[in-house]
Amino acid sequence: MAKQINVFMENKPGRLQSITKILYENDINIRAMTIQDRGEYGLMKLLVDKPNQAHLALVDSGYASALKDALAILIDDSPGGLYKLATIFLNQGINVLDGYGFVIDSKKSAIWCVEVEEIKQIKEIVEKEGFEVLEDQSLYEL
Repeated sequence: MAKQINVFMENKPGRLQSITKILYENDINIRAMTIQDRGEYGLMKLLVDKPNQAHLALVDSGYASALKDALAILIDDSPGGLYKLATIFLNQGINVLDGYGFVIDSKKSAIWCVEVEEIKQIKEIVEKEGFEVLEDQSLYEL
């Protein structure tokens, strides 16, 4: 199962630099990230090549950090690619807690990372419907 890192941080200049410096100093490569504004605080979500090491480095540096399971679902990078997956989610009554995507091979493949409840059952549903869910190492080595 793929892991993403959620980092709760103060929303002020320098936090992005501080977090990326910690990762750099620990030879950790960022594969994808999002930052959400939550007023005085923010939430950064990261896909990295060494999630356990990154989590420990951030915690050791004083950041509130959590490792979260995520499904990294391979979809077509074409009109309707995400729509097909979203339709399956609707038909199965699956609620998306959080999601983000990125392209890995333009006009061919994209990855959509999603947090959902009952992740193992939803992984089975998605795979049964013909989608590939990337395992952790496959995702981190993109």
